[in-house]
Amino acid sequence: MPSSKSAKLTTFADYKPDGRNWITLATGEYYPDILKDACELYKPVLVLFGQLLRSSESSARLFIQIAEQTDGWMRVQLARVFRKYVSPETPVEMLKQKSKAARICEEFGSGFRRINEVQAAFALRSVPDEALCALLWEYKDRGKKGYDLTERFFAMFRETFPDLPLSGPERAGKDILLGEIFPNYPKPDRPVDFIIRDPAKGDVLAVGLARYDGDRGGAQEDDRTGGYRNCADEILGYARKHGLRTKVVFINDGPGLLLGSMWDDYAALERSHKGRILVATLRMVPVRLTRQWLAS
Repeated sequence: MPSSKSAKLTTFADYKPDGRNWITLATGEYYPDILKDACELYKPVLVLFGQLLRSSESSARLFIQIAEQTDGWMRVQLARVFRKYVSPETPVEMLKQKSKAARICEEFGSGFRRINEVQAAFALRSVPDEALCALLWEYKDRGKKGYDLTERFFAMFRETFPDLPLSGPERAGKDILLGEIFPNYPKPDRPVDFIIRDPAKGDVLAVGLARYDGDRGGAQEDDRTGGYRNCADEILGYARKHGLRTKVVFINDGPGLLLGSMWDDYAALERSHKGRILVATLRMVPVRLTRQWLAS
């Protein structure tokens, strides 16, 4: 648990030597305990995939039939199975977009595994296929840890500052777009997770993002902090131009903070706009996110 020395820690960098005690670990699930539920959940997906596979004269036709599925959840799961069996090089996000089916077939179709080979490979596996169900299960709660983090932050903030308006999706939901908050914002579709306002004037005290870093490292690590830096530069540049006192809050948690240079990168991000950016884990929020800082 955090020590009594926390009162003397003033920057995110100061917490690094004791960092493991300042992160919150999300609970997970054990293997092979998950197999029964995974097989029950994904058996209908594999059954339908087999039916579509038998009725398709080509792998491109198989994908078109998947894209035509009206149930969004089922279509996404089928696309994931398609990627495993037919086209592992196709970006999964493209596979999930129904409107791009023809384009995907045109651009990636030459690399699709032949339909007879897919049928032969599929026939070798049982239905439900425990291995594939376990892989699909990994996608099921993707993002859940981030939702949990945001929900807990909202509860903690409202308990500490019941008079400060805090808005945003507490779990799954539509992100706040800064073009709907600030007039003539340079990137109106910039999504953020929460907004903190002055209760008297209604102006924005802080714009915030919340993320759970499970096991990031390498290029993912660079992408996250680089994207954060661009976001902070954009928001604070707008604030300076329009004479606003708006600040940026990054709520980050999880063991990924202890990997590679992640902690140092976040510390550098906080220093990049002195006094205008705050990076904190959930355990740091009661100590570091103060009314004085927000109002300054």
